Amino acid sequence: MSDRFFRIVFFICGMTLWSIPFNLTAGSMPSEISLDYAFHNPLSLVMKRYGWLEKEFQAEGVPIRWVFSSGGSRSLNNLRENRIDFASSSGLSAVRFRANGDPFKVVYMFAQPESVMLLVSRDSPINAVMELKGKKIAASPGTNPYYFLLSALNDAGLRLSDVSIIPLSHTNGRIALERHNVDAWAAIDPYCASCQMERGARAIYRNKALNYFGFLSTTESFAASYPEAVARVIRVYERVRKWALKHPDELEILYADEAKISLPVARLVMSRIDLSSCTPDATVLDILKKAASLLEAENLVPKGISVNRVVEELVDTSYLPKR
Repeated sequence: MSDRFFRIVFFICGMTLWSIPFNLTAGSMPSEISLDYAFHNPLSLVMKRYGWLEKEFQAEGVPIRWVFSSGGSRSLNNLRENRIDFASSSGLSAVRFRANGDPFKVVYMFAQPESVMLLVSRDSPINAVMELKGKKIAASPGTNPYYFLLSALNDAGLRLSDVSIIPLSHTNGRIALERHNVDAWAAIDPYCASCQMERGARAIYRNKALNYFGFLSTTESFAASYPEAVARVIRVYERVRKWALKHPDELEILYADEAKISLPVARLVMSRIDLSSCTPDATVLDILKKAASLLEAENLVPKGISVNRVVEELVDTSYLPKR
């Protein structure tokens, strides 16, 4: 046969091969799925306790690994360093990480909480944010309470330079307030609720809109490699959310047990968490865009970054169950 014949056959076979869609990763599974569980994400506590995610991936033999997180910033750091595949945090924390170059993608909203407040001690003369000028405030940098504090100061016409931020963990922030080593504390539940109920701490500023939601993030590479796994993790999250709405008493008991707090404190914490929606809609995105401007003002993101674009690229609702 002539060389021309072989060239034609090779060309036809090559075209046939290229026409076959190479979607080999679309249905593939990772060797393991790792997630955080945290007090700021009560659904994660339920999911871990009842093993629903393990059962979801049992047929494929994919093990589930749980990593405890003391806060959203810690969760996102673990995601950045590939210690976990899914991280739960506030929306604004996720915005900051992405704006600083981390290719994260928000794929689910697990709650709309009001878990952060500005507290003062029971006997404090301070009653409003504007009275914090020149005062010492305990806050954990990079966390949702820290961003809440930025927003609260901004609303009162104050800047960070008008106050003294004492960088402390959530637990040490409570201790500092109770010992009167600071004048106020940017507090988060369950530590916030415990301090209020057990020590009479007073909230001088509350604003649910500035709690910046509860978001579940993964990396763009994980989502691209294992889209089915992402969708199924979210499907289980949705099952847990719907269970929580139907079993509030059981949720409070489980939360109290996991967080090692009293049932009355757990009830207060859960009364502040709205589990009615899982979709970060246009209203959610608008709130995040407005808040993200504070990150620019405080030089917490690189100059020249469009935070509006960051928010738009961050949130991806395509993995949510179709209604």
